[in-house]
Amino acid sequence: MARETSGLLDRHLSFIEALRAAGLSVSLAEDLDSVAALGAVGWGDRAHVRDVLAATLVKKQSQRTTFDALFDVYFPALVGDGVSTGSSSEASEGDGADGSGVRDNAAALQAFRDQLVEALQSGDQQQLQRLAAQMVGTFGAMPGRGPGLSSWSAYTALQRVAPQELVDRIVAGLLGDSDADARETEVRRLVNRQVGSFTTMVEDDARRRIAEEKGPDHVADVAIRPSIDKFAFTAARRSDLDEMRRQVFPLARQLATRLTKEHHARRRGALDFRRTVRASIATGGVPLTTHHRPKRPHRTDLVVLCDVSGSVANFAQFTLLFVFALREVFQSMRAFTFIDHVHEVTEHLRPGSDPVDVLERLAAASSYAALWGRTNYGRAFAKFEEQHADALGPKTTLLILGDARSNYSDLEDATLRRLAGSVRRSYWLNPEPESSWGAGDSAARTYRDIVPMVECRNLTQLQEFVHDLAR
Repeated sequence: MARETSGLLDRHLSFIEALRAAGLSVSLAEDLDSVAALGAVGWGDRAHVRDVLAATLVKKQSQRTTFDALFDVYFPALVGDGVSTGSSSEASEGDGADGSGVRDNAAALQAFRDQLVEALQSGDQQQLQRLAAQMVGTFGAMPGRGPGLSSWSAYTALQRVAPQELVDRIVAGLLGDSDADARETEVRRLVNRQVGSFTTMVEDDARRRIAEEKGPDHVADVAIRPSIDKFAFTAARRSDLDEMRRQVFPLARQLATRLTKEHHARRRGALDFRRTVRASIATGGVPLTTHHRPKRPHRTDLVVLCDVSGSVANFAQFTLLFVFALREVFQSMRAFTFIDHVHEVTEHLRPGSDPVDVLERLAAASSYAALWGRTNYGRAFAKFEEQHADALGPKTTLLILGDARSNYSDLEDATLRRLAGSVRRSYWLNPEPESSWGAGDSAARTYRDIVPMVECRNLTQLQEFVHDLAR
């Protein structure tokens, strides 16, 4: 019993470390709270364990997907070929992964696809979970692979079964013979969602098997994607970009509220000595109440100069959108995009605009930022100084966004030095890791000697920087 308790504690601690590595900030106090909560509800029901841990460890809804993926790796619902951990005496019946020895062949594939169609039509989640395990075991096994390579592949199983090709068949079965053209779009959307959910089940089961084979820490390191606010802009897929867009405005609103409170807290100016001494007469000369001179609130003027070339396009759109969402924090803001030419896009960042429309207008305007289409920072700086020098002044903060990769062109570092010298302060956000600065055609090491350069690879780093910028 003591050995089982020790093993469970070790697994829990490894799970906590994996959460931290994936970007979830879990304090020692929150870890202790989760253990205390589990002591109250017990470990007997896996669903309860998941909910208790999520309630005590997860702070943002955007982190829940990462939490669930890691929970399934460290506390799997199934073991081996798919026998439920909750009833070890209950062996799965059927084919392939369930232990009957059926192998991947044409007949097994057709029979499995028929079962999958029936399960998707009925929406039986328990049956779909069983079929996901069976699918990986039968069609995703990759025996005899070399050292360091996994023996299970969700990609191979999905390519073999191709559940997306079954959508038309499932839709036809759900609609039946009735004249339901008006319902077809709705039904097709529902089926696509079900197929997507089943695909996720297959991927989860493949990770579970690999975790049994190589250990959960290995899967957590190489297969679990970080939470969306820690995910790198330049590595994001289309689905990640959609989720990031949904996160930008809530993050900006939270930050705006935080900045407003901080501005109020710093509203007091320097000590007014005369008023303080005068007021102390009423208390026998003891200055119980201090008086301060009124302090004029300062809000910075912001000028954004943003590289919109293909290599940093995702980073550019999210940074511009985030700054757009915070426009009320700045006294005034002007935005410019460039590739090898400079184009002002301030008009597209109008208050009250829909974020999707803003992104579409910015994307359309990016064509005006290119003359030959090859990124040239030096030419962009020279053109900015020539055409838009009036945008800068002694109260301005200049913010440059880009990876500083200039295709070995003239860097015009003297021009950048003049621009930086004409403003109150200047910063450069670079979406590449600092270890890559200066490699290849990167001019980051040259430019960072002129303008302070900050690594900004994800939403969390972007939020932290804008918070410091607007202070």
